Order: sequence, then C-alpha cells, then structure tokens
Amino acid sequence: MVVEYERWTEVGLVCIDELGYVPLAETACELMFQVIADRAEKAAVIVTTNLPFSEWSHVIPNPRLCKALIDRLTDQAHIITTGTDSYRFRRTTAQRKAGKS
Repeated sequence: MVVEYERWTEVGLVCIDELGYVPLAETACELMFQVIADRAEKAAVIVTTNLPFSEWSHVIPNPRLCKALIDRLTDQAHIITTGTDSYRFRRTTAQRKAGKS
C-alpha cells in the first residue's frame, strides 16, 4: 500500500473529477486528505464538483476532516465557479436548438 500511496505524491498533477457525485467511505476520505495534504504547496491538484463547499459534508461526513480538506484545497487556489447549469446540459441544449433551426 505504501508504494501505491507514494505514486500519488510523485505525479505532477492529480485531477479529481466529480467530487461529491457519491458519498465517500471514511477510509477513502482519509486517504484523499493525506494525498492532498502531502501535495500542498508542492504539486497541483484539480478538483471538479457540482457542490458548493457548504454541501461537502454530505460527501465527507467527518466534519473536522471535511474542514481540513477544504482548507488544504483552497489555500492559494484558483477557484472557478461556472454557474449552476451543467456544461453538458448547456451543450446538449445548444445542440438541440441548432438542430431545430
């Protein structure tokens, strides 16, 4: 397990897509926190989610761990808010409108 964990800390960029799509088990939350904490100020992490930070506790049930994870991710971060509509939904809607014209 140590070899697998070390591999995550050596990668130049880690992308976590759709965080919050399904709740995470306690062990998964702890491992994700450890990887992110070890990468802090050393290597890049990209996280995509449809959830505002106020709803992350639904995904990461341990309140202290959730707060610590958000703290690590947002420190010196670029936070991009794209709105409430899904990019995929907007694209599909635009394609349908274009097809009807």
